[in-house]
Formats: sequence, structure tokens, C-alpha cells
Amino acid sequence: MTVPGTRTRWLRGVRSPGARLRLVCFPHAGGAAGFFHDWAALTPPWLEVLSVQYPGRQDRLDDPCPATLEELAGAVAEALLREASDGLPTALFGHSMGTAVAYEVAGRLEDAGAAPVRLVVSGRGRPRGPHELAARPAPDDDEILRRVRALDPAGAAVYDHPELRPVIMPALRADFRMLAAHHPAPLRRLDVPVTACGGDRDPVCPVADLSSWSDVTARDVEVRAFEGGHFYLTPRKREVLALLAERLA
Repeated sequence: MTVPGTRTRWLRGVRSPGARLRLVCFPHAGGAAGFFHDWAALTPPWLEVLSVQYPGRQDRLDDPCPATLEELAGAVAEALLREASDGLPTALFGHSMGTAVAYEVAGRLEDAGAAPVRLVVSGRGRPRGPHELAARPAPDDDEILRRVRALDPAGAAVYDHPELRPVIMPALRADFRMLAAHHPAPLRRLDVPVTACGGDRDPVCPVADLSSWSDVTARDVEVRAFEGGHFYLTPRKREVLALLAERLA
């Protein structure tokens, strides 16, 4: 039997006939939907996995990157309401920058009467308001690449290819610009339970920072630590997916 795939402007994945819940995944800065390409094969059939494809990368190279994270979240929320409008309950998973996008999307879905059943955040604390974090300019390319190499040495190797760097650098630069400017005020308090995950050796998101998500939800927050650094979820993928299946069942 051929299972129909999903390839819309914003969403990538494999449709799961008979699924009773949909998991929508949001990648990190510079990341793409392909980061989650094998998750569907490692999850139970009742869970459909879709990933968000941000503009400005891979098959969306010609699409302009959003100016703000709020603009990106608004477009994704509209796409979910339009392109996945079958009434299937939805959970959101975001890693690193993807946590901020997923949080903003969750609020928009809540306003539309389609609140997610759970928000799962990974590798980043909650967004900080302007009174908590002073405005600062977006980092330049050298600083961006320094940070990327520190967090994901293997993945950052692609930026060392002179023929590829001019193609893929604009999306990474745009993502860091959006993050530098994202200081929502006031912070929205969601009516959505949160599971916050992270690596126990993450240099930019200590496990203690994950509990900050309790500030932006009126529901329960669960914190789970896995062995590893910022990209712990790659080697610990099966453990992470087992937790997700348990929490979403």
C-alpha cells in the first residue's frame, strides 16, 4: 500500500491513515523540515508526523525569509489551519529556535479555537520579554558560525563549503536576526500543557532553564533531561520519541 505524502508549501511528512493525533515539528535556526525526516518511521501508526519547512532553504530557496518571528509564526499557523484542516488533534514540537516559533503558533491556534493538545519544547528556555533581555543587534556572520560550530560541529561543516555557503547562509542569518529581535511583551500564558526537554550538557540551555516554561502556561510543565549537548535529540532520538509517544497517547 502506498501511503500518501504531504508536500505543501509549509508542511512535509507522510500522511498516516487512521492516525488519531498529529505532531508538527519546528526545526532549529538554519534547519529544515528534513531534520525530522525519519521520525514518522520511528513513531507508532496512530501518530502522524509533519515538519514545517521555513522559507529561504532547500526547495524554498526563492521564498523570502520573514522579517520577524511573529510573521513566520502567523504564516505557519495559517498554513496549519488551512493545509491540515481535517480536525485531527495536534501537538507541537520545537527544537531551539523552533521552540519560539512553536510557542507563537500555539497562541495563534488557541485564538482560532484549535489549541494544540501539548507543546513540547527542546533546547531553549521560554522567550524573554524586553524588560528581561536588553535589545541587541543580530550577530554578524562570524559570530553566527562560531555559535553554530560550538553547538553542532558536525552539522556546521556544510558552511565550510565555498560553493554552498552563499546559498545556505542567508537563511541562517535571517533566523538569527529574528531571534535577536524576538522579545514579546506581554508574554502570552497558554492553556496548553508543556513538556520541556534538553541535554544535560547543553552549553546554551542548562536543564534548570527549561523550568522557565512554567511562566507561559496555565497548565502543567514537565521537564526531562537527556544525556547530551544541544543536539542531544539526534543520538537520543528513540528515547525522545518514546517519551513523546507516552505523553501523547
